Amino acid sequence: MKVTVDGQKCCGAGACVMTAPEVFDQRDDDGTVVLLDARPPADLHAAVREAADMCPTGAIGAAGEG
Repeated sequence: MKVTVDGQKCCGAGACVMTAPEVFDQRDDDGTVVLLDARPPADLHAAVREAADMCPTGAIGAAGEG
């Protein structure tokens, strides 16, 4: 799986961080998403897909296996 984020779209809702904290974080100054792991292990794929589905602005992309 390859994960991408678009900081321009991010509204700082934080659902991604709560769903997959091993993969996502937020900047302290404005809450914009920070990608920690662009190629997470298979055991995190379901959480990453859930985070992408929950993102209100569609700022997270997840493609590939899983």
